[in-house]
Amino acid sequence: MSTARTPRGPKPKAQPRPNPKPAAQSKNQSAHQLALLGSMLRVRRFEERCVELYSAARIRGFMHLYIGEEAVAVGVGEALTEEDAIVSTYREHGHALARGVPAEAIMAEMFGKTTGCSRGRGGSMHLFDASRRFYGGNAIVGGGLPLAAGLALADRMNDRNHVTCCFFGDGAFAEGEFHETANLAALWHLPLLFVCENNLYAMGTALERHQAQTDLAMRAASYGMVSWAVDGMDVLAVEDAARRAAEGVRAGTGPHFLEMRTYRFRAHSMYDSDRYRDKAEIEGWKERDPVERLARRLRESGGLADKALAALEQRVSAEIDAAVDTAEQAPEEPVEDLLRYVTSPAEEAS
Repeated sequence: MSTARTPRGPKPKAQPRPNPKPAAQSKNQSAHQLALLGSMLRVRRFEERCVELYSAARIRGFMHLYIGEEAVAVGVGEALTEEDAIVSTYREHGHALARGVPAEAIMAEMFGKTTGCSRGRGGSMHLFDASRRFYGGNAIVGGGLPLAAGLALADRMNDRNHVTCCFFGDGAFAEGEFHETANLAALWHLPLLFVCENNLYAMGTALERHQAQTDLAMRAASYGMVSWAVDGMDVLAVEDAARRAAEGVRAGTGPHFLEMRTYRFRAHSMYDSDRYRDKAEIEGWKERDPVERLARRLRESGGLADKALAALEQRVSAEIDAAVDTAEQAPEEPVEDLLRYVTSPAEEAS
């Protein structure tokens, strides 16, 4: 009779597997940076269109925008393979787009249409695409952390050299799920990459008002994980840190923790009046806008002409226009199918 394996102690080091996307050093720097700019611009324009659609009541429900944090999703995405898993938060539009979930499928989900990535049943906070190992947004703060540990444990017990990347915010750091997951991940040497998007505000509460120690990377290191803080407004810094962390996880050195120090330019959600922070603070962070920062760097190096930027903007705009048109024309689920996937079908009489 077989016995279950107990995931205890470090695994032997596995050979790192090459990433499917070469690092910037091994290819044309400008071309690589231009691709990163395109990805961030795609997320930014998608979110801005969602604001317009929500204001026109064409998108309903809760919605949390990723504007200002684009460098994190795009930079981390560059370090992951197609076989790696991603677990996200309720602010996950950018994560899904960076992962390769089609804009049409995401927009259709926002509209509640059956062609959405969650068949229109999840909406903004519950994007999901198992075919891309994107295991969804989660409306519960910190709720994705134990799910990520389970995915990483499954990969380890099946000797799959994959990484599970879990995004979460600084607010989730105060939840028991983080500390329980961090402890087990370190204890069991799980191939888990923790990515904390520290935007300084857990909903409307400033970090220093709910955490006595605001250096989250230092606190995470207390669990025995390799841990460091990153400038989350610089996509190149994010990519470099995420590559090093993913390679370390893949090499069998256990979980890694990255504190991405970033900032959301918009309110917590579309229902948030955003009265808990000073307008001057927001404008100060906008001077570090990750999209403009990379565009400026490319212009200064001669890697981005005005004509090329205009063409890029046009391509992104056309893609989003097409996604909106497709979503509007997609069918809604028939009323008689509303309980499908909710309750189990009745067993046929024998």
